[in-house]
Amino acid sequence: MKVFVDKVGSVTRNLGLGRTVHLASEVKAEEGAVVAVRIHGEKSTYNQLEDVHGRLVTLHAGDIVVGALGHRNALHGYEGVVPASVTVGERLHVLNMGGVIGKCTSHNHGVGLPFEAEVLGQVLEFPELMSRTGQPAHVSSGALKGTSSPVKCPVVYVVGTCMNSGKTFASAAMVRKLAQAGFRVGGAKLTGVSLMRDTLSMQDSGADVVMDFTDAGIVCTGPRTGARVARVLFSELAAENVDVIVAETGDGIMGEYGVQGILADPELKSLAGAWVLCANDPVGASGGVRHLREAYGIEVDVVAGPATDNAVGVRFVEQVVGIPARNARADAAALGGLILEKIAPKLGAGRKS
Repeated sequence: MKVFVDKVGSVTRNLGLGRTVHLASEVKAEEGAVVAVRIHGEKSTYNQLEDVHGRLVTLHAGDIVVGALGHRNALHGYEGVVPASVTVGERLHVLNMGGVIGKCTSHNHGVGLPFEAEVLGQVLEFPELMSRTGQPAHVSSGALKGTSSPVKCPVVYVVGTCMNSGKTFASAAMVRKLAQAGFRVGGAKLTGVSLMRDTLSMQDSGADVVMDFTDAGIVCTGPRTGARVARVLFSELAAENVDVIVAETGDGIMGEYGVQGILADPELKSLAGAWVLCANDPVGASGGVRHLREAYGIEVDVVAGPATDNAVGVRFVEQVVGIPARNARADAAALGGLILEKIAPKLGAGRKS
């Protein structure tokens, strides 16, 4: 069956789909399977979709949307799974703005119930020129596989106590400072659920190359994929000859998106030029610093995020926790400058011409 699509979610960007797609009536119930759905209902909050260009478009009842099956475990959003089986006509849910489709199992009341999404079929791709035989489309098509390039540049890891803890603001501030200093910066989003917004923020701040886990064919990371994806992205960025990588992890250091696998990996930890912890409050800052030290042997270099939104929080972090505190919103230059000073010995002389 051939259908005209109203909107295409950014989770499918590896495939380069157009507005007309061919559908199969049999759907593979697996993470990453690309499907077309019809939206049911209207919402006034959390009602947008990020398209393949990173633009946010509003969803309406009746829209035909292309997304991909996946799971999500978001404290401030939706929790959902890929069902054991998926049939045409079945109603699933839109789990995030990137176009991840699954069965919602719980939700945060702040975002309301998710859109219902009626399954129309699995999208087909036609990899062989002039062939009329389609294959079930998957987000791994055209994905990054990793290179043999060794990673010699320092990595600035940005981790958080939870989602919405200021990681993207901090990452953007550091990217901007490093780029202004003349360095070729790579930006990476290592874990989370598919969305281009964070890497686009790094790109807007001056990153020369940005990549995330969906570029590597993953809809939503987890314990089995976090560390592997990090290696793929770092090797791909190394092949682009970046001088430094700013790597943001989605969710928190105790979340379910595979951050722990990165924190525990000796090879990935050895690449660290600096560790930035973003925390929502003083307790999170104190507990996060202690947890990283005791569980992973990681010493945090600076605390950022809402815990540093004013002098009260900064004073607590610096005097009680004993870690420098810099706020990405109020003093972005200071945060970037501290990190630049920290990693300067590892940057060498490589600069953009």
